[in-house]
Amino acid sequence: MDILKQAPTAPPSKPSPLRPLTLGTPALVAQHVPCTMHLSVLPPELACSLFYKMIDESSTWSKNKWWLFDRVVESPHLTSFYARKGEENRIEEAKYWYNGRQTEDPRPFLPEMDEACEIIEKIVNAELKKRKRFPLEWGGHDGDDGLTWRANVAASNCYRGSKEGVGPHTDQLTYLGPYPTIASLSLGTPRVFRLRETIPTSETDSRAAQTFNVPLTHNSLAIMHASCQERFKHSIPPQPSLDLFRPPFPRPSTNTTSTARDDTTSNARINITFRFYRPDFSARSIPKCKCGVPMVLRADMKNRTDGETDKYWWTCYGGAQSDDGKGCGLWKVLDMRGEGRGPTVGERRRKETI
Repeated sequence: MDILKQAPTAPPSKPSPLRPLTLGTPALVAQHVPCTMHLSVLPPELACSLFYKMIDESSTWSKNKWWLFDRVVESPHLTSFYARKGEENRIEEAKYWYNGRQTEDPRPFLPEMDEACEIIEKIVNAELKKRKRFPLEWGGHDGDDGLTWRANVAASNCYRGSKEGVGPHTDQLTYLGPYPTIASLSLGTPRVFRLRETIPTSETDSRAAQTFNVPLTHNSLAIMHASCQERFKHSIPPQPSLDLFRPPFPRPSTNTTSTARDDTTSNARINITFRFYRPDFSARSIPKCKCGVPMVLRADMKNRTDGETDKYWWTCYGGAQSDDGKGCGLWKVLDMRGEGRGPTVGERRRKETI
């Protein structure tokens, strides 16, 4: 009778890993990821002037430090935080927390940053009008159409040399809220921007995660549109070598008669990520865990559904500053309605149909 027994079935094989795909043109970027790439976005002289200013500023920036398990780790790159002048929530933005600790007061936008931001806002808003809006996106104030994006803060980073980078991560949504739009300006040495999708649990047996490499050149803008933080992790990986950057314009000088070219080359990349902090996720509204520090908002990337009922989690992040790296472990599901968040794009749509 043994010959009549059905042969044991082999366990289903996992999908084969996929090789990274380089997206070398704006069209390829838009085709494969929820991002758009825009080249030569600023007037060349403004881009160069802003690069010089931020390089000078970076000498006073710091590295992020936090506890991971039983040791302190430090980011390899320098970073700082800026707030736009004239914002009504300027005081609250001074209470910005990162990695479980309160940061110093944000610096005001430099004049060159303001000028660049106004140009970038026009590009972002033109893109938003072309795109699908997700129900949980910010729906705007009364009288708005909910489409206008205006940056009120900026996180700035300086990567010096080929070895400095940042590992795969999603941006903390604590003040950005669900489905944010983030505009990332690159100045200086070209670097690779890497995106790797997170496969939902329901699809892990049917397909493998794809990694995309996007070359970021001087004066380029990468817009991470809504759903990028929910679907992808991004990083700036170390590289074996770099192309040195030679600024096309000399450093601004008070000597107006000088026309000499600045032949200084640089191996540094300046990254300015312009962001919109939602008023419904203001600092005073962020819940605190048992550690006494504001919790961090993250998306449930493994169980995405329809863009409206997707789940987000408030999680303890106090362990990043404790000597055991553990914290209290408190977490809870974001309750948009119960916590008084909004209005959202979905709410506005429902009102329009009534």
